Amino acid sequence: MQRTPVLFVSHGAPTFALEPGRLGPQLVAAGATLPRPKAVLVVSPHWITRGVQVATTAAPATVHDFGGFDRALYRIQYPAPGHPELAARAVEVLRAAGWPAEADPQQGLDHGAWVPVRFLYPDADVPVFQVSLPATLDAQQAYALGRALAPLRDEGVLIVGSGSMTHNLYEFRMAGDGHEAAYAREFADWVREAVEARDDHRLVDALESAPHAQRAHPTAEHFLPLLVAAGAAAGESEVETLEGGITYGVLSMDSYLFGARLTAPAGALH
Repeated sequence: MQRTPVLFVSHGAPTFALEPGRLGPQLVAAGATLPRPKAVLVVSPHWITRGVQVATTAAPATVHDFGGFDRALYRIQYPAPGHPELAARAVEVLRAAGWPAEADPQQGLDHGAWVPVRFLYPDADVPVFQVSLPATLDAQQAYALGRALAPLRDEGVLIVGSGSMTHNLYEFRMAGDGHEAAYAREFADWVREAVEARDDHRLVDALESAPHAQRAHPTAEHFLPLLVAAGAAAGESEVETLEGGITYGVLSMDSYLFGARLTAPAGALH
């Protein structure tokens, strides 16, 4: 079986489900172009637990874990099945790597999972399950978590780190005319340089070294899924940037595909 690629997706605000912007069509193209996986494994900042947990739910509910948005968002259902067997395999793989993972047979799909995966597989016909973010996870541990999950790529699992390239909720709520904040662009550009160079050491240090890191991420949980994805793709030189632009003035939607390309590299022969 061909090794599956890895995705990091900026899922932005829940309104991304209704407003595809620049990123949505690229995710649709990815779902249509990439080899069809046996299941999608999502690591989202909206499922944080004391230790690592894996959702072994057979029919996960669509969780609307947000408030104050358009009522249309709450009517969306994403009835993708789970994959208890591959989820149980994820528990095994994590334990073998030293992570004391536990199964959760009831966890549904939070919006960090169903919103982006709905673009990838709009017919909800590919199984989806989640792996939680431990509450005490730091940057180096997030990268190590991704490396621990990487063997699942050889078993047909598409690993998706779902977070946000920038995530300052205070500024999101205070956003007025949507004018692009310079700090968000500068932080996203710095990260993009590290990702495209596959300089994982620099990337792991981003929240300490990147310009405006504290403003871009007052808390780390929406950045850590990028490090999980980078860890799962360790050793892969191929990476493609999915440029998502900046929504609401402060939310960078830049995303990354590791281990595959949707477009031919610049200068390639046709």
